[in-house]
Amino acid sequence: MNPIPTEAAERERAAFWDGVRVSTQTMPGLFAWGTVTGMSMVQAGLTIWQALLMTITVYAGSAQLAVLPLIAASVPLGVIVFTGFMVNLRFVIFSAVVGPHFAHLPWYQRLWYGYFNVDVIMAFFPQRYPAHTLGKTAGKVAYFTGLAIPNWTAWQVGTVAGILLASQIPASWGIGFAGTVALLAITVPLVANRPTVIGVIVASIVSIMSVGLPYRLGLLVAMVVGIAAAVAADRLISQRASAARQESPHE
Repeated sequence: MNPIPTEAAERERAAFWDGVRVSTQTMPGLFAWGTVTGMSMVQAGLTIWQALLMTITVYAGSAQLAVLPLIAASVPLGVIVFTGFMVNLRFVIFSAVVGPHFAHLPWYQRLWYGYFNVDVIMAFFPQRYPAHTLGKTAGKVAYFTGLAIPNWTAWQVGTVAGILLASQIPASWGIGFAGTVALLAITVPLVANRPTVIGVIVASIVSIMSVGLPYRLGLLVAMVVGIAAAVAADRLISQRASAARQESPHE
């Protein structure tokens, strides 16, 4: 006979499927971007096996696309590695936000989950588990896993499709634009309050102003400044709300 599931196990299972349901909405966009990235790797001169190894080990579309022109131009390996490192510096911020929730796990498990801690995870995990839940562990690993598996699968399947069909998919299909539209459809609903709106506006302005920075550092600068603006706005709004409550007469 199968053991009767405990209440804790049921909560973990529910958290996992919650993560799966949330993450499925990002799968079309990730599949499209993965297809574009796979095509780009082959068109840049990588062999099929090199492209497959790159997509599995790197698992970061922005870094992959950033270094492809450098690979095609046969620039020194150190420059390629440095460029990928700089583009992926945003993951340091992701780790600072999500990592403390997994501090109770052994280092090898944290390393494993860190591999999956990409932009989509950052978009959804902190919404369910904000900073004030750091002392609680129930459901976090399960929810994170539920977010990660569908998105990793969509990205890898899309990338492999792009690698294998690079010579068969015409540019006129506009797959890259379709991926952009799909990702916008995912991102826009997340802009749900004034601090987030302010952060998005500031990040957009900074990204345009810093587009000429080398190694695509403008993306990192825009993200850091946007987050700082959103945090500052959130604190200011909270302080004003607190002051208004203190000044209001008590009935």
